[in-house]
Amino acid sequence: MFKAMIKKEFLLVFRDRHALLALFVMPAIFILIMSVAMRDQFTSDSIVFTLYVHDTDKSKMSKDILANIQADKKFHLIKDKHSAQFIVKIPKRYEKKPNAKVRIDVRDSIKSDQIEVFKAMLLEHILNARLESMARNIEDKSPKAAKTLSNLEISVDSIYKVRYNSSIHIPNSTQQSVPAWIVFGMFFIIIPMSTIYVNERKQNTLARLNSMNVPVLAMSISKSIPYLVINQLQVLIMLGVGMYIVPLFDTPALVINGSLLALGAVSIALSIAAVGISSLIAVSAKSSEQATTIGGILNILLGAIGGVMVPKFIMPPVMQKLAEISPMSWGLDGFLDIFLKSANFSMVLNNVLMLISFGIICLMLSILILRIKINKGL
Repeated sequence: MFKAMIKKEFLLVFRDRHALLALFVMPAIFILIMSVAMRDQFTSDSIVFTLYVHDTDKSKMSKDILANIQADKKFHLIKDKHSAQFIVKIPKRYEKKPNAKVRIDVRDSIKSDQIEVFKAMLLEHILNARLESMARNIEDKSPKAAKTLSNLEISVDSIYKVRYNSSIHIPNSTQQSVPAWIVFGMFFIIIPMSTIYVNERKQNTLARLNSMNVPVLAMSISKSIPYLVINQLQVLIMLGVGMYIVPLFDTPALVINGSLLALGAVSIALSIAAVGISSLIAVSAKSSEQATTIGGILNILLGAIGGVMVPKFIMPPVMQKLAEISPMSWGLDGFLDIFLKSANFSMVLNNVLMLISFGIICLMLSILILRIKINKGL
């Protein structure tokens, strides 16, 4: 009997083509769009500054600075200062005066963080030119020291070796967008589940099963199993989109840096939470329209609060604290830890336990409500 009930639920689910499109196609499209849209926000290759250099020093060092800037692909040197984002003025006798300052005029609406990036990039070229100048000045007195100075090169890559949370991989836009839309897509099972629940209640299917001494617990579990499977299929498809489809659009592929065991645990726990809250809404709603409306609004609210729509790291502290109440946030944090922080199972265990506890509590409440409604003939 239980196997037949599970088979029935699978048939009902896969007959609803519109629901399947919402569960599989919509998140895949969102992943593709958001990964490509945010591509340039997670790479330094796209940074290009236009600048005009006014060299009043005309020394060997100032010419070296100009040559270094011209060789840098992240600087676009132009001759029209009115079209430049930055105007750089090298003062007179700059090579002879160690305390002299290069003046930078910002000519465009540039954010403060971009100005700091520009200053850091320009500093590399100024320091390298100054080292060359120092080498020339001491070459007669100490050729060995001059040669050492000439061989020195100041650059970010030569000074720093960046590791992101113990990983050599720096996060890309795909690693940010894939987990967010996996989480959002998994909770969309609210719509097909609620439709089936309401229709079977109207057709007295649940009442007939109850008259055959089928426990309410068995009814609920048989309805939950297909969606647990669907959620795992969603995860596999979304990961495949991130790894194989997104790179076709000149966007970095998804890289899973963490444990596959941890990935599976978060995926299953998140599915339990999604099934639990979907069951609760489905048995509580009086019509499929009501369930769809409530479920859709709740999904959007949980996603907005939980960091799916807007990443939590750019939220104000109050909103970041509020995000902790959203189960989407717990699942998203778990996925991000795996993709970005090379997390193992123990690092995501807290998220997994919270999601499972939330899902079981919602499922138990839905079973209680369903039993009361069946006994009352509703």
